[in-house]
Amino acid sequence: MRKHNRTLKLPFLLWTFTVIFIIFYPMLISIYVFLPLLIGVMGYLLILGIEKEKKSYVFAALVYFINLEINLSLPFFLTIISSLLIYVLFFHSLLHFRKCKLCTPIITVILLDFFYLGSLLAYDFIFQDTTIMLDNILLYSLVIDLLIVVVL
Repeated sequence: MRKHNRTLKLPFLLWTFTVIFIIFYPMLISIYVFLPLLIGVMGYLLILGIEKEKKSYVFAALVYFINLEINLSLPFFLTIISSLLIYVLFFHSLLHFRKCKLCTPIITVILLDFFYLGSLLAYDFIFQDTTIMLDNILLYSLVIDLLIVVVL
Protein backbone atom coordinates (compact mmCIF):
# COMPACT_ATOMS: atom_id res chain seq x y z
CA MET A 1 0.00 0.00 0.00
CA ARG A 2 2.88 2.40 0.73
CA LYS A 3 4.34 1.96 -2.71
CA HIS A 4 0.98 2.75 -4.25
CA ASN A 5 0.76 6.00 -2.25
CA ARG A 6 4.25 7.03 -3.37
CA THR A 7 3.40 6.49 -7.01
CA LEU A 8 0.31 8.67 -6.63
CA LYS A 9 2.23 11.47 -4.91
CA LEU A 10 5.18 11.59 -7.31
CA PRO A 11 3.30 12.83 -10.41
CA PHE A 12 1.41 15.34 -8.27
CA LEU A 13 4.65 16.71 -6.83
CA LEU A 14 6.31 16.73 -10.23
CA TRP A 15 3.46 18.67 -11.84
CA THR A 16 3.26 21.05 -8.87
CA PHE A 17 6.96 21.82 -9.22
CA THR A 18 6.58 22.20 -13.00
CA VAL A 19 3.69 24.67 -12.66
CA ILE A 20 5.56 26.70 -10.06
CA PHE A 21 8.64 26.74 -12.30
CA ILE A 22 6.69 27.80 -15.39
CA ILE A 23 4.93 30.61 -13.54
CA PHE A 24 7.77 32.04 -11.45
CA TYR A 25 11.00 31.38 -13.39
CA PRO A 26 10.35 34.01 -16.11
CA MET A 27 9.68 36.52 -13.33
CA LEU A 28 13.02 35.65 -11.76
CA ILE A 29 14.75 36.08 -15.13
CA SER A 30 13.45 39.63 -15.35
CA ILE A 31 14.97 40.37 -11.92
CA TYR A 32 18.18 38.33 -12.12
CA VAL A 33 19.55 38.74 -15.64
CA PHE A 34 22.23 36.08 -15.20
CA LEU A 35 19.64 33.27 -15.19
CA PRO A 36 19.43 31.41 -18.53
CA LEU A 37 16.35 31.89 -20.71
CA LEU A 38 15.89 28.16 -21.44
CA ILE A 39 14.39 28.88 -24.85
CA GLY A 40 16.11 25.86 -26.40
CA VAL A 41 14.96 23.45 -23.70
CA MET A 42 11.35 24.60 -23.79
CA GLY A 43 11.38 24.68 -27.59
CA TYR A 44 12.62 21.11 -27.61
CA LEU A 45 9.89 20.23 -25.11
CA LEU A 46 7.33 21.81 -27.45
CA ILE A 47 8.69 19.82 -30.40
CA LEU A 48 8.67 16.58 -28.39
CA GLY A 49 5.12 17.29 -27.29
CA ILE A 50 4.02 17.74 -30.88
CA GLU A 51 5.97 14.70 -32.08
CA LYS A 52 4.77 12.35 -29.31
CA GLU A 53 1.30 13.95 -29.10
CA LYS A 54 1.66 14.87 -25.41
CA LYS A 55 -0.65 17.78 -24.72
CA SER A 56 0.91 18.46 -21.33
CA TYR A 57 4.35 19.11 -22.88
CA VAL A 58 2.88 21.44 -25.47
CA PHE A 59 0.80 23.30 -22.89
CA ALA A 60 3.75 23.70 -20.49
CA ALA A 61 6.04 25.02 -23.23
CA LEU A 62 3.42 27.44 -24.59
CA VAL A 63 2.64 28.86 -21.15
CA TYR A 64 6.36 29.25 -20.41
CA PHE A 65 7.01 31.03 -23.72
CA ILE A 66 4.10 33.42 -23.31
CA ASN A 67 5.05 34.13 -19.70
CA LEU A 68 8.69 34.72 -20.72
CA GLU A 69 7.74 37.10 -23.51
CA ILE A 70 5.42 39.09 -21.27
CA ASN A 71 7.92 39.37 -18.41
CA LEU A 72 10.90 40.30 -20.60
CA SER A 73 8.97 42.50 -23.08
CA LEU A 74 10.01 40.34 -26.02
CA PRO A 75 8.10 40.21 -29.31
CA PHE A 76 4.91 38.29 -28.70
CA PHE A 77 4.73 34.70 -30.08
CA LEU A 78 8.21 34.92 -31.64
CA THR A 79 9.52 31.99 -29.59
CA ILE A 80 6.52 29.87 -30.49
CA ILE A 81 6.78 30.72 -34.18
CA SER A 82 10.53 30.06 -34.17
CA SER A 83 10.08 26.68 -32.51
CA LEU A 84 7.34 25.67 -34.93
CA LEU A 85 9.45 26.74 -37.92
CA ILE A 86 12.36 24.62 -36.66
CA TYR A 87 9.97 21.71 -36.24
CA VAL A 88 8.52 22.07 -39.73
CA LEU A 89 11.74 22.86 -41.59
CA PHE A 90 14.48 20.90 -39.83
CA PHE A 91 13.32 18.42 -37.21
CA HIS A 92 12.27 15.60 -39.52
CA SER A 93 15.61 15.70 -41.31
CA LEU A 94 17.35 15.46 -37.92
CA LEU A 95 15.63 12.15 -37.25
CA HIS A 96 18.29 10.48 -39.40
CA PHE A 97 20.43 10.60 -36.26
CA ARG A 98 18.25 8.03 -34.49
CA LYS A 99 21.20 5.88 -33.43
CA CYS A 100 22.84 8.84 -31.71
CA LYS A 101 20.59 9.63 -28.75
CA LEU A 102 22.27 12.98 -28.02
CA CYS A 103 22.68 14.31 -31.57
CA THR A 104 19.04 15.15 -32.25
CA PRO A 105 18.40 17.08 -28.99
CA ILE A 106 21.72 18.95 -29.15
CA ILE A 107 21.34 19.98 -32.79
CA THR A 108 17.69 20.92 -32.22
CA VAL A 109 18.55 23.14 -29.23
CA ILE A 110 21.38 24.83 -31.14
CA LEU A 111 19.06 25.45 -34.09
CA LEU A 112 16.33 26.78 -31.81
CA ASP A 113 18.62 29.16 -29.97
CA PHE A 114 20.33 30.52 -33.07
CA PHE A 115 17.13 30.77 -35.07
CA TYR A 116 15.45 32.67 -32.24
CA LEU A 117 18.45 34.97 -31.93
CA GLY A 118 18.36 35.58 -35.67
CA SER A 119 14.63 36.25 -35.50
CA LEU A 120 15.16 38.77 -32.69
CA LEU A 121 17.89 40.52 -34.65
CA ALA A 122 15.67 40.62 -37.74
CA TYR A 123 12.81 42.01 -35.63
CA ASP A 124 15.13 44.69 -34.24
CA PHE A 125 16.33 45.59 -37.74
CA ILE A 126 12.85 45.75 -39.28
CA PHE A 127 11.24 47.77 -36.50
CA GLN A 128 14.35 49.78 -35.52
CA ASP A 129 14.07 48.56 -31.95
CA THR A 130 16.50 47.07 -29.42
CA THR A 131 15.03 44.11 -27.57
CA ILE A 132 18.28 42.47 -26.49
CA MET A 133 21.91 43.37 -26.16
CA LEU A 134 24.33 40.80 -27.56
CA ASP A 135 26.72 39.84 -24.81
CA ASN A 136 28.09 36.83 -22.99
CA ILE A 137 24.81 36.14 -21.19
CA LEU A 138 23.29 34.77 -24.43
CA LEU A 139 26.26 32.43 -24.89
CA TYR A 140 25.89 31.38 -21.26
CA SER A 141 22.19 30.71 -21.90
CA LEU A 142 23.05 28.53 -24.91
CA VAL A 143 25.56 26.49 -22.90
CA ILE A 144 23.06 25.94 -20.07
CA ASP A 145 20.40 24.90 -22.61
CA LEU A 146 22.77 22.33 -24.06
CA LEU A 147 23.75 21.00 -20.64
CA ILE A 148 20.14 20.58 -19.57
CA VAL A 149 19.23 18.71 -22.76
CA VAL A 150 22.25 16.42 -22.39
CA VAL A 151 21.31 15.62 -18.77
CA LEU A 152 17.67 14.94 -19.66
